[in-house]
Amino acid sequence: MQLSLYNSLTRATEAFSAIDESGKTVTFYACGPTVYDYAHIGNFRAFLNADVLRRTLESIEYTVNQVMNITDVGHMTEDNLADGGGEDKMQVAANRLTEAKKAGKLPENSTIDPNDPYAVASFYADAFIEDAEMLGMRIVEDAKASTDCMPRPTAYVAQMIKLVQSLIDNNHAYVASDGVVYFDVMSFPDYGKLSGNTLDSLRSGEGGRVDMETQSIKKHPADFMLWKPDAKHLMRWESPWGEGYPGWHLECSAMACALLGNVIDIHSGGEDNIFPHHECEIAQSCCATGEPSFAHYWFHTRFLLVDGGKMSKSKGDFYTLRDLLEKGATPAAVRLELIKTHYRSNANFTLQGLKDAQRQIERWQRLKTWLEHHATHSIEPKGPLAQAKEKFMAAMCDDLNVAGAIGALSEAVSTYAVDREPTVTGEGGHLQDELDALLSMDEVLGVLGLKHEASTTELAVETIEAMIDERITARDNKDWSRADDIRDELLEMGIEIKDGPEGTSWTRVVK
Repeated sequence: MQLSLYNSLTRATEAFSAIDESGKTVTFYACGPTVYDYAHIGNFRAFLNADVLRRTLESIEYTVNQVMNITDVGHMTEDNLADGGGEDKMQVAANRLTEAKKAGKLPENSTIDPNDPYAVASFYADAFIEDAEMLGMRIVEDAKASTDCMPRPTAYVAQMIKLVQSLIDNNHAYVASDGVVYFDVMSFPDYGKLSGNTLDSLRSGEGGRVDMETQSIKKHPADFMLWKPDAKHLMRWESPWGEGYPGWHLECSAMACALLGNVIDIHSGGEDNIFPHHECEIAQSCCATGEPSFAHYWFHTRFLLVDGGKMSKSKGDFYTLRDLLEKGATPAAVRLELIKTHYRSNANFTLQGLKDAQRQIERWQRLKTWLEHHATHSIEPKGPLAQAKEKFMAAMCDDLNVAGAIGALSEAVSTYAVDREPTVTGEGGHLQDELDALLSMDEVLGVLGLKHEASTTELAVETIEAMIDERITARDNKDWSRADDIRDELLEMGIEIKDGPEGTSWTRVVK
């Protein structure tokens, strides 16, 4: 099938075509986490959408060479400024952990030394990789085979220094009076094309995007930092411009070019990366390589809201994956909840939505188990799932219409009665074909291979008791078939119910 994909650079949906002459290998750079804390579910929405894009490409027979950076230096707290203001986020992490150590509240099972920025970065990088693996991100499997798949900027400082020198040599960068090396945005006429900014608007400081304290020493207020001499910075390296550290934007350009080539097929990230980060990447990469473009397709995920608003620790709705697992969620349910809304729409995360995702996965999982048990049973061609697969892939190839794909899958699943033996017979094929179709669709969604059984903590208890209430209502209405179905569903989840004079009770059983 032909994949159509919205390109943030052209602001249009385009037919995807790979650079590779064979047309079957795709180079894909995904902006990853800055490892100064645990990644939250808003971060993971962007990462998982990139994973779904990769899985979709692979399902239509592309080979995807994906790289995702793990930023461990140079990302500043005021990253809305092109040259980065405030503190290095690794310094923020070190300060926070120092206070936690004094209070005896370091992260669980951690002997981390807050004074060692490499140890801080390594701790949170490992935590991210654990979370990403639980959520089924394929880049983690790549990284097990090669560290190049999830590179860290601290290992690519030499490449960054070389890139900066080439920009200076070609009059695209300069050393200012404060010793900082800046990129000269006026040397790149296309600066602002991705974000829609103009140099005039950036000159006026529109949107708080210009560092007013340093603009007087720059050629243009929007010129952004490539290298900053700072002998007191937590992480620093020798360079021709003094001991210091690289700019955040520089890192991705250096690693993408080193690992994927001067021009790549796809670059992804959250919409907050568009400006200044990705805009700056394009400018410095094109000027360093002499190529007319850096990435052919730019893929951006919009923001995640929680209960209709921005995540807030003070409101108690700022969630990491680990927070949700403690509430009884499963990785499979979290993944489905984070990918089910179209990537170009703001998504609204709720605990009720998470419960609904859990139930949906359990229905799919029950059908998978049933199909495995009856795989050799004969059916007429094509079964509902085999037919749904065509609609499913057509939806995914339509700019990743996940909701349409899930709708096609769920409609097919609803045609099966998994509480009884198959009744349809024929000469055309077997239920193994239906199982293969289900698994093929899940190769894109990536949920059935993840942990899908909820533990009996708060969230799971609410789900179980809601199902028991539904069963009681069915029995009151003499809908015995539905009551039996719910009993069987609960048993499949590992919950055994018992009716007695004082009502219905339940216990978890070992499966």
